[in-house]
Amino acid sequence: MSKPYKLRNNNQPWKMVAPLKVLNVAEKNDAAKNIADIMSGGHFNRREGLSKFNKIYEYQYMVQGAQANMVMTSVSGHLLNMEFPDQYRKWWSCHPVQLFDLPVEKGIKEENMLMIKKSLEKEVRGCKLLIIWTDCDREGENIGMEVVSVCRAINRGIKILRAKFSEITRPSIERAMRGLVQMDENVSNAVDCRQELDLRIGAAFTRFQTMRLQKKFPNNLSEKLISYGSCQFPTMGFVVERFKAIENFTPEPFWKLKVTHEVDNCKVDFSWKRVRLFHQMAVQAYHDICMEDPIAKVEECKSKPKNKWRPLPLDTVEMEKLSSRKLHLSAKTTMTIAEKLYTQGLISYPRTETNIFPKEMDLTTLVEAQTVDQQWGTFAGRILTEWNGPHPRAGKKSDQAHPPIHPLKHTSNLQGDEAKVYEFIVRHFLACVSQDAVGKETTVNIDIAGEKFVGHGLTVLQRNYLEVYVYDRWSDKEIIDYEQIREFEPTSIDMVDGSTEPPKLLTEADLIALMEKHGIGTDATHAEHIETVKSREYVFTEDRDKLVPGKLAMALCEGYDAMGFAMSKPDLRAGLETDLREICEGRKVKEEVLREQVDKYREVFQGAIENVAKLDQATQHFMEEDPVGGEGAGDPIPGVAEHLPVVACSSCQAQLVLKTRAAGGWMISCQGYPACRAQPVWLPDCLKEASLAGEKCRQCNGNPSMIVMVVSRGAMAPFYPDKYTGCLGGCDGDLLGVLGVDRLYSGKMATG
Repeated sequence: MSKPYKLRNNNQPWKMVAPLKVLNVAEKNDAAKNIADIMSGGHFNRREGLSKFNKIYEYQYMVQGAQANMVMTSVSGHLLNMEFPDQYRKWWSCHPVQLFDLPVEKGIKEENMLMIKKSLEKEVRGCKLLIIWTDCDREGENIGMEVVSVCRAINRGIKILRAKFSEITRPSIERAMRGLVQMDENVSNAVDCRQELDLRIGAAFTRFQTMRLQKKFPNNLSEKLISYGSCQFPTMGFVVERFKAIENFTPEPFWKLKVTHEVDNCKVDFSWKRVRLFHQMAVQAYHDICMEDPIAKVEECKSKPKNKWRPLPLDTVEMEKLSSRKLHLSAKTTMTIAEKLYTQGLISYPRTETNIFPKEMDLTTLVEAQTVDQQWGTFAGRILTEWNGPHPRAGKKSDQAHPPIHPLKHTSNLQGDEAKVYEFIVRHFLACVSQDAVGKETTVNIDIAGEKFVGHGLTVLQRNYLEVYVYDRWSDKEIIDYEQIREFEPTSIDMVDGSTEPPKLLTEADLIALMEKHGIGTDATHAEHIETVKSREYVFTEDRDKLVPGKLAMALCEGYDAMGFAMSKPDLRAGLETDLREICEGRKVKEEVLREQVDKYREVFQGAIENVAKLDQATQHFMEEDPVGGEGAGDPIPGVAEHLPVVACSSCQAQLVLKTRAAGGWMISCQGYPACRAQPVWLPDCLKEASLAGEKCRQCNGNPSMIVMVVSRGAMAPFYPDKYTGCLGGCDGDLLGVLGVDRLYSGKMATG
C-alpha cells in the first residue's frame, strides 16, 4: 500500500496525511477480481479473507480527487436470509396461520456467510468510505444494503456510495467511479417486502399442504415436500391449464379446396380464400362447380419488396426464449452461463429489460473487436465498411439501467455450452446492427368459376443479417411467371379434408413468454421459478422440450380451483409485482404493501382450511389413493397443536398463545419459551373449554383477542355465567380475580 504523503497549506509546516482507506464490495469474487484488475491496471496485491472463497485485493486509486488505498472484496450473493425465529422453525411449533403475523428476522446460518460477515467487519475498521459494487438490479441493491448494515454496525460514521455499471470494462468502471451515487433504499425495500411475503405465504401453505396430504395419502406422498410459492404455483398453473386444454379438446372435421399448377417442374399451390368450411356437402358443391369449368383466370399478379427484419437488441427474456428454442438449453442453464461470461468481462450485464441501444453508445468498437473471428469476422468487417458502421434496430423497452445484452470482447477459448451461448450473443448482436434481409414477394390471385384462390412466391435478393444469424431461415419459394398469363388449366383441383388440432404442449420458451405477459416474476427470476417446479416434480419435460404436469400438480390446481381460489392463476402474484414496482418508484411504502398482501393471503389460507375436503377429493382422484379416514376427516392440519395466538408478548414480541396443557386444562404461554422467560398464565381447572372469540379488546395494550370460556357449573357464580367471553389483558380485574390469575403482560419472570 502507498505511504502517507505530505500536505502543505498557506506556508504552514508540512503534515503527513495518510491516503483515504476505502472498502469496496462486489457481489461475487470473480467480479471483485476483474474490477480490481481494471482499476489497478493489473497491479494489485491479493490476500486471503476469512472466507476461503472471497479474496481481498489491494491497490491504489484516485477517489473523488483524493489518493486512496482500495480494499476490494466480495460477498457470495445474499449475505442475510429472512427467517422466522428459531422457536417457530419446527413445523409443529405453531399453527401455520400464525406465520402470517409472527415476527421475522434477517440472519446468517451458513458457515461461509458468517466468515464473509466477519471479514467485512474486520476490513471496514478504519475505512472512511464504503463503495458498493453489487449488480445494478433489485437483488443487487438489496445485497448492497445488507453489506451496508453489517459495515455500519462496526463503523457507524462510514460514508456509503454506490457504483452504477452494466459491464466490467475499463470505460464502464471508470465512468462508475466518476459518477458514484447514493444507495436506493426504495429498491432494497421492495426486495425485503418480496422476501418477507414469500417467506410467510410459502411457509404457511407449504406446511399446510405437506402435513395434510402426507397424512391423508401416505402411499404416494408420505415423504413428499409439497411446496407452495406465489410465483411457483402460477408457473405450474400455466402448464396444467395448457395440458387440460389439450385433454378437453374435441377435434372438428373440416374440408377445403386446393389448387395446384405445375409447369416445367415448377409447382405452385393456390389456397382457397374461404380457407376451410365445416360442412362437407357445401365444399363438395363448390368443388363440383369448379370442376364444371376448370379454367383459372389470373385476376392479379403483383410483386413487391419483402424484407425479413433483423432481430431486436437482446434482452433477458428474449435470450432465455431463443436459447431454449435455438440452442435447446434451459433458461436456468443459459442464465448461469451468461452470468459467468459477464463476470469474466466477455459480455454486458445479462439481466436487462432493455432492447434499444443508447444513441451515445459506441457500437463500432464492439463490432471491430469481432473482426478477428474466423467464423463471423468477415461479416463484422462488412458492417463497418459496406454498411457504413452499425445501425441497430430499435425496440421499445428500456429499464433505464442496463443496455441490451452484447459482447464486450472477442474470445475463442470457450468450450461446450459456454461457447454456444457466447456465439449466440455475438451473432445476435452483429445481426441486430446490420441490415434486414431483402427479397421480392409475388402474389397471384386467380378465379375458378367464381371461387377465389391465392398463390405466393418468394425470391431472396440479399441475405444480409441471415449470413451471420444462422438461427433464422428464409428461403426462395419458386413461382411461375404469371405476368403474361391470362388464364390456365390447373394441374389439379382437390377437395381436402382435415380436422382442427388441439393447442401444443408448452415449451420452456412458451412458458417464459406467458410469465412475462402475466407479470409472474421478473426477467431475473423466470429461470429460477421454472427450475423449482421441475425439481418439485410438479412439471416434467418430454420429447426434449415439451412441458407436462405431474399428477400432484393437477391435484393441487383442481383442489384450489374447486374451493374458488385462483391459486394457480397469475392474478394474485401479478398484483404483487405491480406493488413492488410502485415501492421502487416511491409511490407505495413497504409496510402498506405487506399489510395488504398478508391480509389477502391470510383470508385465502383460512378459506383453504375450511374447504380442505375439496383438496382431498382432487388428490384422491389424481393420485388414485383413498384418503386415510375419508375426505375432509380429522384435523385440517394433523400433528399441529392448536396454539391460538392471543397477543404479542411484551417481553420478546413472540405470540402469547392459548393452548391445552399436557396434563389437561388450559394455559396461555409465550411461544418464545425457553428463550423468553415470561411467566405463563395457568388457567383454573374449572375451565372446561376455551377458544378465541374473533374480536379484540380495544382497551388493553396490544389489543389481545377476547377468549370464550366455558367453566364448570356455577364456578364463576354469582359474578359471571358459565359461558362468558372476556379479556385477560387487565381491563376486567374482577374476571382475573374470579379466575385467580394474573393479567397478561405481568412481567413476572419464571424461576428455576
